[in-house]
Amino acid sequence: MKKYIGYLFMVLLSTSILTSCQPEEFGTGNGLADMDLDASFTITQTDENGNRYRIESNGAENIWYHKWDLGDGTSFRGDLVENIFFPDAGTYTITHTAYGRGGSAISSAQEVVVATSDPVAGNLVKGGKFENAEDHAEWTVLNIGDPGTAWTFNPGTATISGGGWNQQAIYQAIEVEANKEYSIDMIVSGAGAVNTWFEVYASPTAPTPGNDYSADGRRMGLSTWDGCANGPFNGKLSNVGCVGSGNIVSFPQSGTIYLLIKCGGENIGTGGITIDNVEFRGVPQD
Repeated sequence: MKKYIGYLFMVLLSTSILTSCQPEEFGTGNGLADMDLDASFTITQTDENGNRYRIESNGAENIWYHKWDLGDGTSFRGDLVENIFFPDAGTYTITHTAYGRGGSAISSAQEVVVATSDPVAGNLVKGGKFENAEDHAEWTVLNIGDPGTAWTFNPGTATISGGGWNQQAIYQAIEVEANKEYSIDMIVSGAGAVNTWFEVYASPTAPTPGNDYSADGRRMGLSTWDGCANGPFNGKLSNVGCVGSGNIVSFPQSGTIYLLIKCGGENIGTGGITIDNVEFRGVPQD
C-alpha cells in the first residue's frame, strides 16, 4: 500500500512539473501583450530614377509579423525587409505596422516623393485618377442595353451603380507595342453586391454602341458567383478580384487596343462599385 501511495505521489508531482513548464501560447486573449514594439523603419533608394526603394524595419524583437501599406492601394503582410517599386510620379505615404503577441500593434509612417515616372512602366492610361473634368473626358461611356445601371464621374473616382440586370461600360484607346508585356490594375471598392459582374477587357477590337463587349475574354474582374464582391471590399483588383485570365497582357501587333471596364447585375450594392488609379503599364524586364 505504501508503495502504491508513493508511486501515485510521484506521478502527480511529475504531471504538475510538466504542466507548469509548458510554454505560453501566442494569440489574443492569453494575457500576453508586447508593449515595447518598434514600428520605425528606414527607406533607401535603390535606383537612379527614384522609383525603387528598400524598406527595412528597425525593430525585430517581439514582432510577430509585419504589415506594409505603400500608399498606392497596395498593402501586404511582409518581411522585415522589402523591395518596393513606384512606377508613377507622386507622393506616397508608407505605413509599417508591427504586430506582437496578444494582438498588440503599433504603426509608423513616412512619405516618399517620386519625382518622375518610370520610363518603361509609366502608366499609359490617361485620366486614370479621375481628378477633374479633363480626366473624365479621356473616357468614353458605352451604353450596352437598357438604362438602369450607369457610370458617374466624381472628383478622384468613377462609380458604377444600379442593377435590374442592366450593364454599362467605359473605355479608352491605348497605343501598344507588339509582343511587349503590359499589366492592368486599379483600386476597386464597394459595400457588397448581389448577382453582379465587374469585368475588364483589353483588345484591338473596337467597342460599338448598343452592343455587349467580350472581345478576347475578360482579363480580370469581380463576380459574386465566383466568391468575390459579395461583402465589403477595398483594394487593388489584382488582389481582391477572383475571375479572368490574368492582368498581364501582350498583343501580336503594334497599334491601338481598347481598355474597357464594364459592370452590371441584379443589384450592384449600396453606393455601387468605385474605381480609382486605373493602370495600364509596361512590365519591366529583369
